[in-house]
Amino acid sequence: MQGTKTYRISFLFLILALLCSWLLNISSGSVSIPFTDTVSTLLGKTPEITSWEYIIREYRMPKAFTSILVGAGLSLSGLLMQTLFRNPLAGPFVLGISSGASLGAALLLMGTSLLAGYTSFTFLGDVSLAIAASIGSFLVLLIVMIVAQRIKDTMALLIIGLMFGSITSAIVSVLAYFSSAESLQRFIFWSFGSVGNLSMNQLILLGGIVFLGVLLSIISIKSLNAFLLGENYAQSLGVSLKKSRLTIIIATGVLAGGITAFAGPIAFVGLAVPHLTRQIFNTMEHKVLIPAVMLYGAILMLLCDTLAQLPNSASVLPINAITSLVGAPVVIWLLVRKRKMMF
Repeated sequence: MQGTKTYRISFLFLILALLCSWLLNISSGSVSIPFTDTVSTLLGKTPEITSWEYIIREYRMPKAFTSILVGAGLSLSGLLMQTLFRNPLAGPFVLGISSGASLGAALLLMGTSLLAGYTSFTFLGDVSLAIAASIGSFLVLLIVMIVAQRIKDTMALLIIGLMFGSITSAIVSVLAYFSSAESLQRFIFWSFGSVGNLSMNQLILLGGIVFLGVLLSIISIKSLNAFLLGENYAQSLGVSLKKSRLTIIIATGVLAGGITAFAGPIAFVGLAVPHLTRQIFNTMEHKVLIPAVMLYGAILMLLCDTLAQLPNSASVLPINAITSLVGAPVVIWLLVRKRKMMF
């Protein structure tokens, strides 16, 4: 286990890496903008071409901040699930919350016969899809919370969550089978995940959701550390299992559900980043792991989004594909190098 001084140096390095990743992300895109002009625009100066300022401030900056929120939130929710279930394969979506968001989006985009047509939601504007996905994730979260009150076995709760995910995925498949090609295409594009479609108001709302999830996680630090040694040990320390489990589930639901509603289902990050962080920091202390996984997750999402932006091209690769293609080899290499998994 590292010392306090080493942790400070590590966090300083991560903050510096986050800043560099953020600048790199903002300076990359379909329109080639010199790095010096990007920096000067961020400092409040007018660039050589005035349209560059609009591109940077109205499109690239919100997209970069969205990447930070999405990466940090998904990584934190993955850490919460892996700790609660003491299972290295647990991720932010094991409780079926992401599948609930997908079901809400699918009902809006493909379930025209059930919802009297997509056009009936146009009065909600661009937020209609986010609202539908949020309602779906909230309903699944509500069911999971009710079940969590009745079940004492954490592993049984994990299995039930996976079953909820299977049920909602099956309904989505049925909707996809009967939907039109246009509706199916819209849903597929949403399922690819994206960090570039949020307005400033949506970004502020997403920031509030992530802040709430982080706050609940910080409150649960003592419980999270105790859960690592088993529920009996946690109970002996005076931890209320039912209350702590519920708080952790709500925090995960808020993070995973809110992010999926606004950015789509983004895979891999929540599963892999906690492992990566534990291996590098060599600790199980959540007072260290919570800020660390958030920083690593934010950096990973920024870098993946930068790679997804094909230079000087209007095409953007699916962020889901990039997160797995970039992140998976890194985790495999790290685990092979360490020769063991911390848990």
